[in-house]
Amino acid sequence: MNMLDDLYQEVLLEHKKHPRNCGRLQCEHRCAAGHNPLCGDSISVQMAESGDRVTDIAFEGQGCAICIASASLMTEAVKGRPLAEVRQLIAAMRELLTRESAPDDAQEARLGKLAALQGVRRHPSRIKCAMLGWCALDECLKDTCDTCGVATITTEAGHASITA
Repeated sequence: MNMLDDLYQEVLLEHKKHPRNCGRLQCEHRCAAGHNPLCGDSISVQMAESGDRVTDIAFEGQGCAICIASASLMTEAVKGRPLAEVRQLIAAMRELLTRESAPDDAQEARLGKLAALQGVRRHPSRIKCAMLGWCALDECLKDTCDTCGVATITTEAGHASITA
């Protein structure tokens, strides 16, 4: 394992041991839940917004270290961002986790701490774990009602997606 892999592993372990924004928002505007029936990971994402910006976000649930760390990193990355940027970040994470080559330095710089998840792509069965929170967030952005939708994560041709 090289120094960069060690650093990334340290970031993921820290977010698993001490997840950020873990819990339930008291006042959410959008909510979606994801479940991976293959491994049992289950995540609910709640989001509050003002105008076109995410003002608060939280997640709750249970899952493996990669699932929880990814959801924790996700909440830190999207809080305060415009919804359009959040959608772009979801797409960037899907690309990071499913592309065959490593991101270049510019892409890695744009992703910041999220780049710690790039090693997951070497373990295809774990991509679903890393994408579960992101897929729930993607579904959350489509949700305009006050109730929390439940979705199941599936994979098709190696890409994680979420279905109601």
